[in-house]
Amino acid sequence: MPYIVSLDFSSGVRVICELVDEPELEKLLENSSFEAKAERWGDEVYFELPVKLELKGERTLMEVGEVAYWPDGNCLCIFFGPTPMSRDEQPVAYSKVKPLGRVIEGLSRLKDVSNEELVRVSVKRR
Repeated sequence: MPYIVSLDFSSGVRVICELVDEPELEKLLENSSFEAKAERWGDEVYFELPVKLELKGERTLMEVGEVAYWPDGNCLCIFFGPTPMSRDEQPVAYSKVKPLGRVIEGLSRLKDVSNEELVRVSVKRR
């Protein structure tokens, strides 16, 4: 997995994600680093990206710790527990997302992220 994404939230929470080898992610690398407003939707944190990615959504049923791209909102989503669409503890996306990777550090700290908190996003090659 050639991309490492560091998420530094204004509350002091730091999360590191590892993303797959997807050519579209070069757009994020070219725009790194950037700031965005983080949103919460149950146990999901998502934020808008500064560039549109040409990726299609594939599924809604997610795993805890998965990172995905949400085409409908042009957002990166991090799933760390149930969402309002969940029937149990498994996260369910609002609409189809494109899975891109996993959280490798700081997953449990995502519960401390507040709605509308600022996040600084840095992308680099592994």
